[in-house]
Amino acid sequence: MTKTTVVVADDHPVVRIGVRNILNAQPDFEVVAEAGDGQEAIEQINRHKPRILLLDLAMPNLPGLETLRELTRQSLSIKTVLLTANISQKEVLEALQLGARGVVMKETVASDLVTCLRAVADGQYWLNGKPVLNLLQVVNDLSAASTPAPKKTFGLTSRELQLVALIVQGCTNKDVAGECGITEETVKRHLKNIFDKTGVSSRLELAMFAVNHQLVAEAAAGQPT
Repeated sequence: MTKTTVVVADDHPVVRIGVRNILNAQPDFEVVAEAGDGQEAIEQINRHKPRILLLDLAMPNLPGLETLRELTRQSLSIKTVLLTANISQKEVLEALQLGARGVVMKETVASDLVTCLRAVADGQYWLNGKPVLNLLQVVNDLSAASTPAPKKTFGLTSRELQLVALIVQGCTNKDVAGECGITEETVKRHLKNIFDKTGVSSRLELAMFAVNHQLVAEAAAGQPT
């Protein structure tokens, strides 16, 4: 049987020993080298040409994601599986975009590692403790989850948001008119539209509404249209 060769990169020796013992106990795996950081991992990959790199996400000198970038830069062909105690959806997405083939949580190494690496060796992806059947769907879901939802502005225009910011600051209609270069009648029309859109009936309610719904920051960034 041709064994699947593996380099294990983790800055904790006890983790490397545990992983090596698990894999070397299998008839189809062989740990050919170990590394304590990403740079050493790349050196071992160049030396041993393994099929799989088991890569700790959090390491000194060259962390996991940076190591993936360097592997891409050097055009090193290797199937990489991240080994981590904690990872965000954003990091999973970034890792997949950088060429990672799977993620194994350290708390499930004993139960998942061998199955994961066999799946990856066979050309599959591995996430959340199981093979990935539709990688495109996973990437799309992760992209959606990693993109912050736009702040709700209740249909207010950038000019109206500017007026809201001035109202929060305690400006009178005359002050607002002078600041915006418009007439007080125009200010009143804008305020009526703002009240209708936000469902408030007074300047005080508007100021409280703006603060509670974080419209002040939006208003500060808004430019008149």
